[in-house]
Amino acid sequence: MKKLIFVTGGVCSSLGKGVAASSIGALMDARGLSVRMVKIDPYLNVDAGTMSPYQHGEVYVTDDGAETDLDLGNYGRFTNSPLSRANSITTGQVYRAVIDKEREGRFLGRTVQVIPHVTDEIKSRILAVGKDPEVDITIVEVGGTVGDMESIPFLEAARQLIHEFGRQNAVSVHVTLVPTVSGGELKTKPTQHAVKELQEVGIQPDALVLRAAEPIDEGLRRKIAGFTNVEFEGVISAHDVPTTIYEILLLFHEQGLDSFLLKKMNIESRHADLKAWREVVRKFREPRRRARIGVVGKYMELHDAYKSVWEALYHGGIANEAAVELVKIDSSRLEGESADVDGVLGAVDGILVPGGFGERGVDGMVRAARYARETGKPYFGICLGMQIMVIEAARNLLGWSDAHSTEFDRDTPHPVVGLLEDQVDVKNYGGTMRLGKSDSVLKEGTLIRRIYGAERISERHRHRYEFANAYRAEIEAAGLRVAALTPDGGLVEACEWPGHPWGLGVQFHPEFKSRPVAAAPLFASFVAACVEHGK
Repeated sequence: MKKLIFVTGGVCSSLGKGVAASSIGALMDARGLSVRMVKIDPYLNVDAGTMSPYQHGEVYVTDDGAETDLDLGNYGRFTNSPLSRANSITTGQVYRAVIDKEREGRFLGRTVQVIPHVTDEIKSRILAVGKDPEVDITIVEVGGTVGDMESIPFLEAARQLIHEFGRQNAVSVHVTLVPTVSGGELKTKPTQHAVKELQEVGIQPDALVLRAAEPIDEGLRRKIAGFTNVEFEGVISAHDVPTTIYEILLLFHEQGLDSFLLKKMNIESRHADLKAWREVVRKFREPRRRARIGVVGKYMELHDAYKSVWEALYHGGIANEAAVELVKIDSSRLEGESADVDGVLGAVDGILVPGGFGERGVDGMVRAARYARETGKPYFGICLGMQIMVIEAARNLLGWSDAHSTEFDRDTPHPVVGLLEDQVDVKNYGGTMRLGKSDSVLKEGTLIRRIYGAERISERHRHRYEFANAYRAEIEAAGLRVAALTPDGGLVEACEWPGHPWGLGVQFHPEFKSRPVAAAPLFASFVAACVEHGK
C-alpha cells in the first residue's frame, strides 16, 4: 500500500519544517524509494504569485508555471521528486474548487460543509500526487503551526488519512522548538504543549524533530519521549549545524530517523547511499578557493526574497570547491551623484543582478552593469538583470540617456524593454506573463552555448517584459550581443558582452533547477569566473 508521511509544526512558525520534510525525502531517495512532496499552505490566496516578497519571500516556479511557496524550492534541491502545481495546495485552491462544485450542482443539493466536503477535497489532492504506481511515499508538509485556526481542516484531513490508511502506512512527524532560557538551560515544556495540541486534533506523532541551538542530550530526549508517548528512537535532535542546511539530512541519518520511519511503515529498503551528500558537506567545510560575490537588488534586507539565488550560488561554489561569500548590496546605494560605485563594487569578485519588480533601485543596477562592463568584472544578470544590460547598453553605448523599460517609464522615447504582447502574438505564449518551462536556442560561438554544451536548452521563466525587438539591431550593433532566442526567433533569451571575461544576462531563472549535487551550469561557470577574477 502507498505510504504517507505528514510533517507538522508546533510552538511557533519558521522552525524549518520545509528543510525537515526535504531531508526526510532526500533520505528516502537515497534508499532507492520513489518520493513525492506536497506543501500545504493555509492562506486564502490561490497561489503565491501576487504576494509581496516581504510577506512571503521568494516565489518558486515549477515547470508547468505554478507560482508556489519557497519550500518547493527546498524539495527540488533536496529530492528527485518532480514538482508541478499539484504539489502545492492552498486554502484558496481548496475552497474555490469546493464552491465551483457546489455551483455546478455536483453535491446534489446537500449542505456543503467543512467536513466532509472540504476535507474530502484536501484528501483527494494529497492522494493524487502519489497515484503513480511507481511512487512509494508521499511526504506532506502542513504549513503554519498546530493550533492555528487556518490549519484545522488540513489537520483533520491528515487525521482521517492516518485513520483510513492505518498507522503502519501513514505516520506523523512533528517539528517543535526546545528553547534555551537564561543560564543556557533547555526547556521541554513548549514541546510537551505542542504535542498535546496535536493530540487534541486526533493525531499522535510517531516522531519528534526537536529544533534547538545546541545538541539535545539523551536524557532530555528520553524525558520528552516519556511525556509525549513517542518512542525514544523517534525523538531526534535537530540542532544548528555549522556548515549548511544540507548537513541536516546527515544529522537525521546518524540518529536513525530514516530507519525508524521505515520500520514504522514496514518498508524494506537498501542502505542509504549518502556519498554525494557527504561530499557536498565536505566541500563546504574544506573549500580550496574563495569568491566574494556582490548581489545588487531591491530586497536585500529580506534573505528569503532570493532564496533560490543564494542556494544556486552556494551550489556553484560546491562545483568549484570554493567558499562563496555573499555581499548583499541594495541597488539604491549606487544611485545619485555622490554614490561611491567603485567603493561599493570594487571589493567584490563578481556582480549578480537578480529578478525583481518595481522601479526602486533600477538606476543603481544600471550603474552596476556599466561598472562590470567597463572594468571586466564578471557580471550575471537574471531576468530583470538581463533587461538592465539592455538599458545600460542603450544609455551608455548608444547615448540614449532616456532609454528605459516601459515597466518603469511608460513615456520613455526609447522603450528598449517592453511588454510581451508588444513583441509577439501573445496567443502563442499563453498570456501576458511567461511562466514555467520554455526552450531557448543558443547561438553558436557564444559564452552561453559553451557553458551548456548544447544548442537547445529548457529553463523556467517568470516575467512579462522583454527585450524590445524594434531596438534589437541597433543595440547589437552598439556592442551587446544577442546570444539566445526562443525557437521561433521572436524573443531574446540571453545577451552577452563580446570580448568580456564573463558578462552574460538571461531572461529565464536558472536558479530554480540548481541542486547542491548538480549545480546549474551558469552558476558553476559564473562562480568559476569570480574565483579567477579574485586571484
